[in-house]
Amino acid sequence: MPPQVRGVTDPGEVRASGFLAPQTRFPVTFLDGDRATAGEAVVAEEVPVALAYNRRAHVVMMCTPSDLEDFAVGFTVSEGIARAEEISHLEVVRHRRGVEVLLDVPVAVSERLAGRARAISGRTGCGLCGVEAIDDAVRPAVAVTASLSIAPDALWRAAAALQEAQLLNQATRTVHGAAWAQADGTLQLVREDVGRHNALDKVLGALARGAIDATTGFAIVTSRASFELVQKAAACGVPLLAAVSRPTGLAIRMAEASGLTLVALVRDTSATVYAGGHRIVR
Repeated sequence: MPPQVRGVTDPGEVRASGFLAPQTRFPVTFLDGDRATAGEAVVAEEVPVALAYNRRAHVVMMCTPSDLEDFAVGFTVSEGIARAEEISHLEVVRHRRGVEVLLDVPVAVSERLAGRARAISGRTGCGLCGVEAIDDAVRPAVAVTASLSIAPDALWRAAAALQEAQLLNQATRTVHGAAWAQADGTLQLVREDVGRHNALDKVLGALARGAIDATTGFAIVTSRASFELVQKAAACGVPLLAAVSRPTGLAIRMAEASGLTLVALVRDTSATVYAGGHRIVR
């Protein structure tokens, strides 16, 4: 579903604010002891991105302004709002101070959203962005039944490749990365964002838009394994989630309840399996 992208009245002003690129060069001064040197630094951008369903605003998230079509679809699916095939139209509209993504969904979906308690704001690093109702935050576990099996080497291969594939982070040292790997650890999709949840949503959205079977591989993220990431992965049928940092207790319990394999502390050739160890074969 290729999005229709509309411009703004003054594209020069938007370009100056960084909305047309995920990164911007800024003049800076480097301090080294008593020395001061003028130079430039590459800085990752974040902009407010509003998601509106049937022209009704639902949430505003702070995102890196790239792959926003993937983000919108991934957020929609992973948050249980609608299935990817229920999105009949997607349009990215860039405004002076942010971006609006318009999604057309069945009327029943938008009516259900209207009755949910959700504030219209969200911070970059918050997994419960705007969620006011506890039931909306911790949804019932979605069963993951895929029979995927991977060797530990696949984890090492995917983690190393993800680090190399994070071009935006190499330039800015600011953003999180998420990827979907085939069973042998070969990366097929890589997305980056200042928000770890946004990065995963972009990957999940790319899977849905590309009609890629999420059950045949695994997701890997550069952040800690929070329960929201487990919840999102399970909602989209991803059988294994790997993370470079530690999980929370709720993330482990969510993975166990879903039947999802949770692997964390993936470093070089070591990792810790917290749930669903049957999918790791040696």
